[in-house]
Amino acid sequence: MARTGPTSTARRTLLWLAALIIACTLAVGGGVLSGATTWAPKLGLDLEGGTQMILAPKVEGSGQIAAEQLEQAVSIIRQRVDGSGVAEAQIATEGGKNVVVSMPGSPSEEERNLIKASANMNFRPVILTTQVPAGAVAEAERTPEDQLPVPTAEPVDASDPNWVDAALLKQFEATSCIAPLTDRPTTSDPEKPLVSCEPDTGVKYILGPVEIPGKWISTASYGLMSGAQGATTNEWSVQLELVKPEGAEAFKSVTQRLNGKYLANPNDPQSQFAIVLDDSVVSAPRSQAVITDGQSSITGNFTEASAKALADQLKFGSLPISFEIQSEIQISATLGLQQLEMGILAGLIGLLLVVVYSLFQYRALGLVTIFSLVIAGVLTYLAIVLLGWVENYRLSLAGVAGIIVAIGQTADSFIVYFERVRDELRDGRGLVAAVENGWARAKRTILASKAVNVLASLVLYFVSVGSVKGFAFTLGLTAVADLIVVFMFTHPALQVLARTKFFGEGHRFSGLDPATLGVVPLYRGAGRMRTPEETAQVLQLKNSRAAGEAERRQTIAERRLAAQRASAEKAMAGGPGAKAARSDSGDDSKESK
Repeated sequence: MARTGPTSTARRTLLWLAALIIACTLAVGGGVLSGATTWAPKLGLDLEGGTQMILAPKVEGSGQIAAEQLEQAVSIIRQRVDGSGVAEAQIATEGGKNVVVSMPGSPSEEERNLIKASANMNFRPVILTTQVPAGAVAEAERTPEDQLPVPTAEPVDASDPNWVDAALLKQFEATSCIAPLTDRPTTSDPEKPLVSCEPDTGVKYILGPVEIPGKWISTASYGLMSGAQGATTNEWSVQLELVKPEGAEAFKSVTQRLNGKYLANPNDPQSQFAIVLDDSVVSAPRSQAVITDGQSSITGNFTEASAKALADQLKFGSLPISFEIQSEIQISATLGLQQLEMGILAGLIGLLLVVVYSLFQYRALGLVTIFSLVIAGVLTYLAIVLLGWVENYRLSLAGVAGIIVAIGQTADSFIVYFERVRDELRDGRGLVAAVENGWARAKRTILASKAVNVLASLVLYFVSVGSVKGFAFTLGLTAVADLIVVFMFTHPALQVLARTKFFGEGHRFSGLDPATLGVVPLYRGAGRMRTPEETAQVLQLKNSRAAGEAERRQTIAERRLAAQRASAEKAMAGGPGAKAARSDSGDDSKESK
């Protein structure tokens, strides 16, 4: 029969942890052997240096680029760079006329072309959509080969379902809109259908060919809507105006077709018209009216910020602006390896202090803390190397700071657990029971603490910019590693150690010495019971400690009241005879003088 006791469970958990570490190590080793990665993590721009490109905007025709147009162009470049998987890149304007792009390492020719290209905005009709966030369809749930669509005729317009053939539907089902798509081209063929995602919602689309190119957008603005009586409402909308006559006439033709589908079925996805920027859907409103003058209003659940963002994308996303690389130079690390070495030294000093404190406070039990920290460090290191390989994550000095801060937070989990175990021993339990009961109490505290850490890291990551994101990321990563270690190593290791003679009998160097904890041993090995004298000592010690703790928690008013009561009880206990004795004693002393 298989053993299922705490010790067997603990040993299996330790084996699972060892398997996890070995699997991560083999994965990194495989990448090293294939030449795809190295054993060292990738470093950010501040530690490794990289490439700096100065881009000069080029506007088709004549005219100068405005400051807000340049800012929108910077936003588009940042989205492209982030989408290509380059981490820790810095993008800013220079002198109100140039854009400076600094990125770690050396950019590929594909990345250079992506940065230089002009924004590509257009309008495409929706043919098919998931309406909800959608990932890739599982193989078993995909459309069978014999049921894949076969176009029966040439498409008559951009909304015609005959655009969807077997290959396009397979691509649609295999595409995931939940994870960022970094291998998707940003310049598709405008005369062919397109599989696209809406990044803000995760909705997946099959779009028809382009019907309204971005160059036909005259302007866009945002504001509060007006009601039927002309009064301003609290709902935001985006106003779009197309150039005349080309844009207005084309928009009239499109909205007539889409509005007819909307009137027939308000939920028909083919009544939607997608606004597409760099092959990603910005918005896909439904055509609820025929627009004859080229001026339309886009409504929905807009906030002021989201309405402004959409108006800016419509206004500037279609600008025929491309960039010319004026200069490209290799730059040295902005902080350098010396600062990295100082950061590592600071981390080692902090780690040494934690080790000294653990050994001083917990004796041999502190070795569990040390090994736990080592395992947490190994897991964090392997995770950073793997993320650098798979997601091109780069470790910045801010990320190193997050790891250093996490050393203390990781040690907190072990301290909470050990103190709970000690409390259980003081309350009269044996070590094995103290470990299990202490874990049951400490586990809730540790989970709550790490949940707060992870939540704070997520908030900081999403609201911050630049290198602060690196700090938040490593802070959250180490919190997850801490949970893995405390659940899969610290507690199982203590379960096993509790059944050893050294810890079980409370050796003076075990950290669980009864004399150090201020308690009488509750058990003395297998089969040896506590004597009545020891029981009496334990009860007396517990009562005195409880009384002392209650007295320590009293307020000043409560202490004064207790003192008054004690004086009154003492006076009443003396009685009239005691008063007379004190009076006689006083008279005798006078006579003797």
